[in-house]
Amino acid sequence: MAKHTDTSWKQDHPITLFGNSVQKADRAVKQAMSHPQEIAVEHAFNSIEHAENALLNAVEHGEHMDMVEYNKAQLEEVKDQLNKVKEIIEEQ
Repeated sequence: MAKHTDTSWKQDHPITLFGNSVQKADRAVKQAMSHPQEIAVEHAFNSIEHAENALLNAVEHGEHMDMVEYNKAQLEEVKDQLNKVKEIIEEQ
């Protein structure tokens, strides 16, 4: 059986992966906001989809639910921001 160090275990933990995914989605949305082009919006939607999958894994794991809820709220804010960007692009 492989021995994990504390650091490697934390990097692979579902809540850590979910938090990282939310941060990446947030950066992708900010990029789409500053450069509202279709490709940037598509990338942001892909990042959000990845974060939503990470959310499912974190919920399934069933630990640190307070952090899951916090990151879930952050993800909802990111999704709202992206929808606003999408509306701006559609109006152009």
